[in-house]
Amino acid sequence: MAAGAQILPDILEPGVVTLFCGSAAGTVSARLGLPYAGPGNKFWPILSESGLTPRRFEPGESVLLPGLGLGLTDVNKTESGADASLSGVGDDPNALLAKVEKFRPAILAFTAKRPATVFLKAHFGAVALEYGVQSARIGPTEIHVLPSPSGLAIRWWEPARWHELAERHRRRAAQ
Repeated sequence: MAAGAQILPDILEPGVVTLFCGSAAGTVSARLGLPYAGPGNKFWPILSESGLTPRRFEPGESVLLPGLGLGLTDVNKTESGADASLSGVGDDPNALLAKVEKFRPAILAFTAKRPATVFLKAHFGAVALEYGVQSARIGPTEIHVLPSPSGLAIRWWEPARWHELAERHRRRAAQ
């Protein structure tokens, strides 16, 4: 889909503990208007498996995430498709920073390396990054980079990083 109006709204409310940030809505998500809706996407299964949600949610239940201290956004709100197909014209790391500064999540968790790279390069000059907790922070907000749950990224899939994030989420939510 070409750049233009916002494709998926944020799911973001005060009290968010962990804000997940993807690159952009995938093709199926854009068509259905639901986050992480592709049939091979592991986002909803890993949230359940890691204990971030009490059961496996369907993409249409994303509105329940704020009640669990979870939020969703993308670094690119106006394009859709696989990371490799994005032009980057819609990338807006400054809008993401404004959301973090406004909502002050304990954790900003990028759901792939692409959105993390866009953001960290713009705000910290970082170019190479590994999965896991980053040294950069935004005030008290930790920054994490997770393996992409997209079915297109299956060869990089590693659920352990998601489980580590879930444990940090639980600790921060208890504070």
